[in-house]
Formats: sequence, structure tokens, C-alpha cells
Amino acid sequence: MHKIYEDKGKFNFLYQIPQILYSTLISKFIDSLIKNLSLSQDKIVTLKQEKEKSNLNKKYRKKLIRILKIKFILFFIISFIILVLFGYYITCFCGIYVNTQIHLIKDSLISLITSLFLPFVINLIPGIFRIPALKAKKQNLRFLYKFSAFLENYLL
Repeated sequence: MHKIYEDKGKFNFLYQIPQILYSTLISKFIDSLIKNLSLSQDKIVTLKQEKEKSNLNKKYRKKLIRILKIKFILFFIISFIILVLFGYYITCFCGIYVNTQIHLIKDSLISLITSLFLPFVINLIPGIFRIPALKAKKQNLRFLYKFSAFLENYLL
């Protein structure tokens, strides 16, 4: 707020870069937490496959279903709490600092664009190495394929 006052209300992009990076890291942490709670398709597929084969005992099946129910309930509760808290924070912020709403909108748009563009770039990196490796007829460029597979497995 003080920096906005010093700049006489002008938007200073260079000053906002650290805040953008901090918000990106925090949102990635929250995103990974929510993904951990919500993405359970591997367990559901295992449950369906084993149900068809009838190899899965009933005790394990009930335990797995109970764990999935708990994860989904926690997902909805945590998502709702985060949504309410962020909504309350933004409402209070905009109510107190009425003249900074334009800055908040600009920062939100920059954050949105960053969050949409960053996965595109990260997912493009393994492809940059994989395409030349697949087109190469010589074995000396095959290490690029292994490197792209490493990036895909550990970077993404």
C-alpha cells in the first residue's frame, strides 16, 4: 500500500514481480494439497478392476471406499473454507482500500495469465527434447528421449 502511495497510484510491475512469485508458490502448494485430496482415480480404477476379478477381499474394499469417502469429504470442506476465507479477505480489503481495487484487478489478471501460461511452458519443455530424439535416425541422440522422459516424470 505504501509503495502505491509513493508511486502516486501508478502500477509498478517490477515491484510486483516478487509478490507474483510468492503467490504462485503458495497457490502451487494449495493446488498440490487439493489435488492430493481430490485425485483418486488410480484407487478407483484398481477397485473396479479387482471387483471384476473378485480377488479383492471385502475388508480391503470397504477400507478403500472409506478412505476415498474421507478424502472427498475433506476436499469439499477444505475447498469451501478456502473459498469463504479468500472471499471474506478480498471483500474486507476492497472495503478498506477502495482506491487500490484497480491494482488488485491488475494483479489478479497477471496472476491468472501466469497460472495459465506456466503449465503450457512446463509441458512444452519435454516435447522440445523428445521431437528431435524421435526424428533422429542415429543412436547418439536417443539420450534426448531419456532426458525428456526424465523431465516429464520428475518435472511435471
